[in-house]
Amino acid sequence: MAPTSTCLAFLVMLALWSCSAASRGVLLNDVEITMLARHEQWMYLHGRVYKDATEKEKRFNVFKENVKYIEQFNKGGNQPYKLSVNEFADLTNEEFKATRNGYKGLCLEDKLARATAPSTFKYENVSAVPSTMDWRKKGVVTPVKDQGQCGCCWAFSAVAATEGIHKLKTGKLISLSEQELVDCDTKGVDQGCEGGLMDDAFHFIMSNKGLDTEINYPYKGVDGTCNAKKASTHAAQITGFEDVPANSEAALLKAVASQPVSVAIDAGGSDFQFYSSGVFTGSCGTDLDHGVTAVGYGVSNDGMKYWLVKNSWGTSWGESGYIRMQRGVDAKEGLCGIAMEASYPTA
Repeated sequence: MAPTSTCLAFLVMLALWSCSAASRGVLLNDVEITMLARHEQWMYLHGRVYKDATEKEKRFNVFKENVKYIEQFNKGGNQPYKLSVNEFADLTNEEFKATRNGYKGLCLEDKLARATAPSTFKYENVSAVPSTMDWRKKGVVTPVKDQGQCGCCWAFSAVAATEGIHKLKTGKLISLSEQELVDCDTKGVDQGCEGGLMDDAFHFIMSNKGLDTEINYPYKGVDGTCNAKKASTHAAQITGFEDVPANSEAALLKAVASQPVSVAIDAGGSDFQFYSSGVFTGSCGTDLDHGVTAVGYGVSNDGMKYWLVKNSWGTSWGESGYIRMQRGVDAKEGLCGIAMEASYPTA
C-alpha cells in the first residue's frame, strides 16, 4: 500500500531533521529518533508550526523533557491522578505559567481588611448540604472555554460564577463576555491579559450594571479597546458579592452547595500543567496565581473527597476542561490554597 501524503510529509521532515542533526555532528540513537517521531506527530495533532529550525529544536528539547517527566510519573502508579502529553507539552513550566495564569492575589492590606471585616457570609447558618453536588448536571454551567495565551483567568472565573447565579435567579443560562472585562475593567487592579482579581471583576459588573453576552462581545484573547456600546448592553446583572470566610473548607462547601464559586489556587506546578484525570493530590503551595470556578464536589470511587473545578484552558486539558482536586486536607487553606480567597456574586 502506498503511503499517504501525510505520512510522506512526516517521513521527509524526519529525514531532514536527522540530516540536520548529522551535519552538526549529533548522532541520533533509536530512542531519540522515536522521540523525534512523537514530536512530529504531536505537532501535526495540535497544528503546531515553528518559525525556524532553531526554534523547532528548542521546542523539541522541551517536549522531550516533559514527555520523560510525564511517563516517569505515570509509571509510578501510586498516585490517584494521571498526567498526559497535552497541547502544552512544548512549553517550559515558566512559559506556561506566564501565559495561562493571571490571578494577582490580594495585597497584604486587602488581606488584613478581609480578615477583620464584619461577616456577611449568607450561607453561614446552612446546617446541611448534599453529599455531592455537580452544578453542570443542573444546567448552571456553560461549556468550558479557553483563555488562550492571555492571563485573564480572573475574568473567566468571575464570568462563570456570574453565569451560575444568573441561571439560578432567572432560569436562563447565558454565556457572558469575558472580553468585556478584559477591555473595559482596567481602572484598578484588573489589567486584562496582565492579570486581575475576581472580586474586582464583580465590582465592575456591579458598577456597569451588568455584562453583555459572549455572542455580542466575543472573546479575542488579547487586550482591546472597550466597546462602550456593547458594554452598555446588559444580559445579566448582580447586586453584590461576598467573600467566603478564609481558610475554611467547611465554609467553602456551604457556598459551593449553593452556587458556583470563584476560587483562587496555586496552579504553578508541572503536574497541573499536564493533569489529565483522577483526583489531583499533587504538591502545590499557597502562592495563588490562577482563578478558576468551583462548580461542585463529591467522592471518588476509592473514597477520596474532591472539589469539582472548572478551568479555562480548553477541553483538551484535564477531564474535558475540569479538574477534581482533593477536598478535606489537613491544611486549613485547602489543597493549593483553594479555600483562601473564594468569593461569589449575589443576585
